[in-house]
Amino acid sequence: MKLENDVLCVEIAELGAEVTKIYDREKNTDILWEGNPVYWKRHSPILFPNVGKTYGNQVLIEGSTYTTVQHGFARDSVFTCVSSSDDAASFLLVSSEETKKVYPYDFELYINYSLRGKELTVEWQVKNCSGKPMFFTIGGHPAFRFGKEGEKKEDYLLKFPGKEALTYILVDPKTGTAVPDQTYTLELSDGMCPVTEEMFLKDALIFDGGQIEEVWLCRKDGTPYAGMRCEGFPNFGIWSVKDAPFVCLEPWKGRCDNFGFAEDVSKKPGIVPLPETEVFIKSYQIIVA
Repeated sequence: MKLENDVLCVEIAELGAEVTKIYDREKNTDILWEGNPVYWKRHSPILFPNVGKTYGNQVLIEGSTYTTVQHGFARDSVFTCVSSSDDAASFLLVSSEETKKVYPYDFELYINYSLRGKELTVEWQVKNCSGKPMFFTIGGHPAFRFGKEGEKKEDYLLKFPGKEALTYILVDPKTGTAVPDQTYTLELSDGMCPVTEEMFLKDALIFDGGQIEEVWLCRKDGTPYAGMRCEGFPNFGIWSVKDAPFVCLEPWKGRCDNFGFAEDVSKKPGIVPLPETEVFIKSYQIIVA
């Protein structure tokens, strides 16, 4: 599936309803990571019904324990394209007997894309069809590749407009779950900080508290390259792989479990509760400079 206009070409796969390419026609540049498995085989996966890992790779729902996988099953599920045009498309995943083995809710998950100028809007719609409240977290995971062959992390900056500093936490390396009691400060100069390999030595940086509503990946001279507008997201992740020529900017509604969390999913900090028959809607924008 392709979405196109005069300045961008976007390709979307039915597997995971994942954007696999964002091509800047004006600069003749691929903005999105191409999925080279040497570093990371994905491009921009949808994280649902859980962002990150649950503690012990299990979740307790109404007295029953279910096995989970990191970032949920949506990214590895085949969606159906239910509508499309030159600059918009909608994809649908419906719960099944297979999904209910690991997530006991009836749902409809729509991933809607719309292209306007140099902005791609990503919208999620989750409809609760269960006849009872359902609980989930959901997130984006787009990876922005560096613009020129041979560029490294040190050739880029991250810009957080209007911010002087940000607070983040890290994950426990053995369980992949968050350690919220130990916080770190990301110091900024004119809203910017350098991208380095050292940033990601302990996996992702997790920002709670709705701190990030706009972020840009900029070249070393401060020129914007690609960015994201994500207003109203309580959680945000920034991640990369050692020596990989990309950075992931990840808006999340909820995140991984805290270390040691073993209560019912309804009591998880940051969980999204969705009442019977209601629809959850959230969106963000990927912006090409």
